[in-house]
Amino acid sequence: MFTGIVTDVGRLRSLERRGDLRLVIETVYDLNTVETGASIACNGICLTVVDKAPADKGRGWFAADASAETERVTTLGDWREGAPVNLERSLKVGDELGGHIVTGHVDCVGDIVGWDDVGDSVTMSVRVPPSHGRLLAQKGSVAVDGVSLTVNSVRDNTDGTVFTVNLIPHTRAVTGFAESAAGARVNIEFDVMARYVARLAQRS
Repeated sequence: MFTGIVTDVGRLRSLERRGDLRLVIETVYDLNTVETGASIACNGICLTVVDKAPADKGRGWFAADASAETERVTTLGDWREGAPVNLERSLKVGDELGGHIVTGHVDCVGDIVGWDDVGDSVTMSVRVPPSHGRLLAQKGSVAVDGVSLTVNSVRDNTDGTVFTVNLIPHTRAVTGFAESAAGARVNIEFDVMARYVARLAQRS
């Protein structure tokens, strides 16, 4: 379980196909405190640490494997060496819940369709498939590439649902959004409560 508060922007060191997809990600985390088998959210995808190399100074690295199913339902196919990766270690009992409950299970992939400056902030518009629009609500929460954000507006169109979020300068500076632009694909996880409400409504 995570909170959608990014604590490091790692860098994708390598990708290797070995049955599953092996990812090696550089990070400033103290990997001596990260156990093999621990979960780390990587651009909103919950991945398991299968290997690691702590560093005395600077960045160490950890490795994680992604299955074909994970690759199919996320943006993993777009990742390239050197790309930024939003990282968050799993929540511990007693930790501050600064964002909202995030599971690391991506619901769908969205497209950034708008990137507009508003004062010092940026309004980012994201389009998701029509089938997922019902899981969004104005002033509700959504995780975009693992970042907990508040939905400003929701608009249903024939080609999908477009929602907007506000990125303050701090959020852009401490996440991979500093290198994002219109046209990029992003991992979307909707509020877990919205999933259950939608399921109950479907069965009623």
